Amino acid sequence: MKRVLVTVLIIVAVLMAAFGLAIAFGGPGELPAMPSVNNPFKNVDFSDLPAVSYFRARDGRDLAYRAYPAAGVASKGSVVLVHGSSASSSSMHLMVKGFAAAGYAAYALDIRGHGESGTKGQIAYIGQLEDDMEDFVHSMKLAQPSTLVGFSSGGGFVLRFAGSAKQKLFSNYLLLTPFISQGAATSRPDSGGWASVGVPRIIAISFLNGFGVHGFNDLPVIRFALTKENAKFLTPEYSFALAQNFRPERDYQANIRAVRQPLRVLVGQNDEVFYADKFASVFKTAGKDVPVTLLPGIDHISLTLDPAALQAAISAVESMDHESPNQAMERTATRRMFTFQIPKPFSRRAASALVSGRSSSSR
Repeated sequence: MKRVLVTVLIIVAVLMAAFGLAIAFGGPGELPAMPSVNNPFKNVDFSDLPAVSYFRARDGRDLAYRAYPAAGVASKGSVVLVHGSSASSSSMHLMVKGFAAAGYAAYALDIRGHGESGTKGQIAYIGQLEDDMEDFVHSMKLAQPSTLVGFSSGGGFVLRFAGSAKQKLFSNYLLLTPFISQGAATSRPDSGGWASVGVPRIIAISFLNGFGVHGFNDLPVIRFALTKENAKFLTPEYSFALAQNFRPERDYQANIRAVRQPLRVLVGQNDEVFYADKFASVFKTAGKDVPVTLLPGIDHISLTLDPAALQAAISAVESMDHESPNQAMERTATRRMFTFQIPKPFSRRAASALVSGRSSSSR
């Protein structure tokens, strides 16, 4: 018995040492800056960016958002946009402005841990982002129908929310090339060079979380390929808690199956962060009839900047506004992925005018 006890103690000591090493040294590594993600925003005109406003979250923290009033006398509804990893509300400026010009009351959020919302890279607990979203909805009293739109990691979070018990807070959901899971067919290694993930640290902290130990949840587990200049005002890394919350649930297929509201997915055909042609199969395997639209000539970041992509997003929301819940979400094996084509009456010149807030005939 004494020998067995000694053996058990040795095994426990080795495991504790392994977990300690994983937590201490198993974090994310450094990556060279990724030009296709860092550079496109240099050409964006932010001169008409709305000032930051704030709403009060349940923990007493004031969280940031930007509001874009709908063009016209009466709004067609409302659209709330969630930015991608490391970013903030300003990164969605052109898209939000496009929705406002199309007649929607539009909002862009600084998700907690980003921009002007809280401490960069940190949240207090997994699930806090859903609570924040609920607090925002109750604070704003959104015009109906309302749509929650998310890009990249923000799209993953929107999918998480769309499959949660709070999903009826929005009428519709639109995912823009969403992060699904590191285990999904859509994921490229290291997200195409965008993210370094500290897998040993994540495994160790996840194990401890399973036993109710959350003391290490504020340690960084993901680092992004930002330039030094951009890292000064964006969010260069995520804690374990933020990384686990700003994405779908771990069982992403169950998350997809739980969605009952209308849902659409838009993906750039030239996306370099995810495998664009795999999205349709991911949703089909989960058993959901989700329309997935591929946009020719569009890469990851241009999905939020290109006029044709912005019009595709507006069209997707307009189509969902005319659906009832479950109409497009029944189980099926017949849904196919299709490619978006710009209608002949809608030229790129007209698209640019829409995004800038002008009519196609104005100068």
